[in-house]
Amino acid sequence: MNEAYDVLVAGGGPAGLSGALALARARRSVLVVDAGEPRNAPAGHMHGYLGREGTPPGDLLADGRAEAARYGVDIVTGRVASAERRDVWFQVTLDDGRGVRARRLLVTTGLVDELPDVPGLAERWGREVLHCPYCHGWEVRDRRIGVLATGPSAVEQANMWRQWSSEVVLLLHRSPALGDDEAQRLAARGIAVVDGPVAALEVTEDALTGVRLESGKAVPLDALVVLPRYTARADLLESLGLKPVEVERHGHVVGTRIAVEATGATSVPGVWAAGNVADPGAKVVAAAAQGYAAGTAINADLIAEETRDAVADYRERARAVLEEGAWEERYRGGDALWSGNPNPQLVAEAAALRPGRALEAGCGEGADAVWLAERGWRVTGVDFSATALERAAARAEAAGVADRVEWTRADLRTHTPAERAYDLVSAHYLHLPPAARRDLFARLAAAVAPGGTLLIVGHRVDGRAGGRPLGFPDMMYGAGELASALDPGEWVVLVAEDRPRDAGHDGRHVTVYDAVLVARRRA
Repeated sequence: MNEAYDVLVAGGGPAGLSGALALARARRSVLVVDAGEPRNAPAGHMHGYLGREGTPPGDLLADGRAEAARYGVDIVTGRVASAERRDVWFQVTLDDGRGVRARRLLVTTGLVDELPDVPGLAERWGREVLHCPYCHGWEVRDRRIGVLATGPSAVEQANMWRQWSSEVVLLLHRSPALGDDEAQRLAARGIAVVDGPVAALEVTEDALTGVRLESGKAVPLDALVVLPRYTARADLLESLGLKPVEVERHGHVVGTRIAVEATGATSVPGVWAAGNVADPGAKVVAAAAQGYAAGTAINADLIAEETRDAVADYRERARAVLEEGAWEERYRGGDALWSGNPNPQLVAEAAALRPGRALEAGCGEGADAVWLAERGWRVTGVDFSATALERAAARAEAAGVADRVEWTRADLRTHTPAERAYDLVSAHYLHLPPAARRDLFARLAAAVAPGGTLLIVGHRVDGRAGGRPLGFPDMMYGAGELASALDPGEWVVLVAEDRPRDAGHDGRHVTVYDAVLVARRRA
């Protein structure tokens, strides 16, 4: 057992194991805590489960445990004694004192069948003492069946069981006499009615042979139907603030359950319930389906939480990488952040241009600006890092072109260069969130003089070889996006393509792809 799990499942019956299986196959870490006391343990076989018809309940659970374990589910024997919400975790304590944390809880603790106080009844429960015709009706078809009245639904029960046998008897036990309409309905179906309390079951050679009334009369039977009171095993859920609600049938309270949504979600965030603890009438196959549905809903809920956290973290990292202070820290972390060589796309596209006035947006340590100045351009370099501009000025001085370069400290997110003032506007690897990026590139385009050139180069979204995204995908862009933002009436797009570039170092070759836009403003 680990210290922490994505999901803890309390109860390892069909609902719990199905939920655990769904979660484990979704690559979640899951712990199942189960006491090994399934509700249907007294029954020799289960029915109505397509593909597992007639399987002993214990075999289903053993197979289910093995399947869940195959996907990495941890299963321990015990009960969950308590659970408490602490921040994003539930702190869970087992009945042996061990503790574990879980991000979500799936409670499938089932229910307790509370039987009438009739001697011998509990001992035959799940054998000849039955409650569900769809679970056991076929096995006692055409046999002598008694229905023990425990509430207003007794007449309905008797009529139901009449489908499986013509020898059905309604034992009124301690219920009031029937009304005329009820008596007529039973008479029409050939169902006998026996008045008087049942004192005990008659058993011969470990087989039910009938019941004995308090009057001493014996009623021969092969099976006895009893509708128990269903009490949800909800101690854990109650400790989390979830109170069971009553279950009524024909105006009569027949048990309790935990109220859940269709997905199994309870009113307590992070807590789901499935199976008989939430639906007393659910058969094995239905409980398994509910558990599986709850498992998928829990996984979806975890995905939503993880996405919210990832977005918050992403936005914080993106905010930090765009701030002046973060760039100052990067530049001060070494003697030089960049190689000192001009960007290859600038060299490829500007080498043949006639020198004039150039704007180098996001000039950094000045390699591109100095390269342009060495070729006769008068350059304005703009950056918001004081350290980068100091290095750029020193580079220009060393190259003997300091008189041809003007350095401007400004934040390009808000800085507006003079309109139609530059014969070349160049921007390399300026990556901003989409709205800010579109606004910046529009201002840079507006700064290009008639007949001048706009050169924008950036990392493509899937910029690495093999299509792997770079650090902030929403800040990346393609050449097509850049070209589509320009008015064809004002611009001639000369280049709009994604170009491969070797970005390796230290003997390693890494191919990346640049989005390259070259456009000329119409004169």
